[in-house]
Amino acid sequence: MNGGATVELVWIEKQIEHWIRFGRIVQTTIQSRSRSTVAFDPGAIFAFVRWQANDFGTAQSRIDILQAHRPDEPYATVPHVTPGGDSLLRLSGWPKVERVLQFADAIEALDIDPADAAPDYWRHVHNRLSAGLEPRGYTAAQHRAWLLRQACPRDPLIFRAASAGSAS
Repeated sequence: MNGGATVELVWIEKQIEHWIRFGRIVQTTIQSRSRSTVAFDPGAIFAFVRWQANDFGTAQSRIDILQAHRPDEPYATVPHVTPGGDSLLRLSGWPKVERVLQFADAIEALDIDPADAAPDYWRHVHNRLSAGLEPRGYTAAQHRAWLLRQACPRDPLIFRAASAGSAS
């Protein structure tokens, strides 16, 4: 695969559930009634939720918001995601997972697809919730600024200098 990400999804009722909360799926392959794989284009942002139960209730709840791997860029590995992606948010425990889902709902209430929200916003949500603090809400003005920033051409010299500086 030349960039992008493939995610293995599982749904075994009341035992294990892996699902995509948001993101633009470009391909779906159904392997069985309980298993499928989905693919994302390079650079696509998606939320991958994993939940597992045991005899006593919830054993694991986790959410990862990833930006799919782009060729020649580093990436983090995540279980069930091949090859991986840039980790924008990674939280575990149902209360934190539920808060992230609520933030995705709030972004959708603004008529914005959470997959189009600024990646920095998802990093902000990760950092604040990890520290036990309340993240700021995403706003339409913030989204407009992100879209305008995307429209600006990247200066290859600044990008190369910033990358070289972070390697030390």
